[in-house]
Amino acid sequence: MTAVRRHTELPPARGPLLGVRVIDATTNVLGPVATQILGDMGADIIKIETPQGDPNRDTGPHRHPGMSAMHMNVNRNKRSVTLNLKRPEALEALMRLTESADVFVHSMRPAAAQRLGISYAAIAARNPKIIYAFGPGYRQDGPHRDYPAFDDVLQGESGIAALMSQVNGEPRFYPTVIIDKLCGYILASSISMALFARERTGLGQQVHVPMFENILAFNYLEHLWGAAFDPPLDPGVGYVRLLTRHRRPYRTLDGYICVLAVNDEQWQRIFPVLGRADLLDDPRFRTTHARVRHYDELYAIVAEQLTLKTTAEWHDLLDREDIPNGPMRSLEELLHDEYLNETGFFHCYEHPSEGPMRTTAPAVQFSSTPAGVHRPPPRLGEHNQVVLSGLGYSESEIAQLTA
Repeated sequence: MTAVRRHTELPPARGPLLGVRVIDATTNVLGPVATQILGDMGADIIKIETPQGDPNRDTGPHRHPGMSAMHMNVNRNKRSVTLNLKRPEALEALMRLTESADVFVHSMRPAAAQRLGISYAAIAARNPKIIYAFGPGYRQDGPHRDYPAFDDVLQGESGIAALMSQVNGEPRFYPTVIIDKLCGYILASSISMALFARERTGLGQQVHVPMFENILAFNYLEHLWGAAFDPPLDPGVGYVRLLTRHRRPYRTLDGYICVLAVNDEQWQRIFPVLGRADLLDDPRFRTTHARVRHYDELYAIVAEQLTLKTTAEWHDLLDREDIPNGPMRSLEELLHDEYLNETGFFHCYEHPSEGPMRTTAPAVQFSSTPAGVHRPPPRLGEHNQVVLSGLGYSESEIAQLTA
């Protein structure tokens, strides 16, 4: 097995956002994912936390309190400053920070931000060119603007759990915080677009990424289906290929394999490989339009045939015909994958307080301004002194601000 690359010293920040300063008042997953992406791209991220810290500091296994796996995985490339924003002097310190910042990000509901004094109007009054971004549950111009929203709740409200019931017979949540992570990526890209617009116009603006509407747009991309027409064409909502119970990793003699033929040409090649050349002229499967109405039967046949050989045998046969396929693997197996370790997908480094750590390196590649990991996830309040002294606060004032 290829040796894992280990980095004892992290390189200096680089990336396309080098020189951009972000004040990050987010917690949990969505916001920290967004700001970590910006940090990977070279931005200076100053994470503002309460004296108790982001709740994710205590989520998952840890070597020391406040430095859990969840915190470590969404807060690299950031500096931590603790401020109790309910205190006027701490709020003023935050405002001073925003005066020299390019971006301010939070993950609060609009009413909560208003109560704290960190609304867009308040921040823009101190820095009109700032990009003010947030990702609450719902649109701020609708009646649900101040409803609480978490991933599980929105998976139910957005139709994800119901889609799972169409396949498995009972509603289930997708086993990852898919909405938080997806909207974190959207928030990061939206902030970058706003920064680009400011370069062209000189104008700051508010960026609002509602979770509910964004995951609905994400789901409806393929599942709007017949309802894209008004009135809906038959079948209605739901991409039928994705909802057949036979769409799953296929059992082989010794494991599982994932196979997908999409177009007519691929199906013409796969039928003989499966030992079912007799299906080449079957009117149910000859064209895409016909297959749409018979996916359940088609996938059942594929599933039955794949039980006749081993995963390796099928992998070899399907590769020869250029049919997309691959063995099913677990997350545990992927930790030791030769390809991933050889290409540096896993970034292993020494954390100053937590010791040997593993994270995933930024997957996006830039030829001239490469992204990277340049700061380890911060300890709570680790950068109080260096950041706040830069605003002119004395040691005694900093002690009062962060108490």
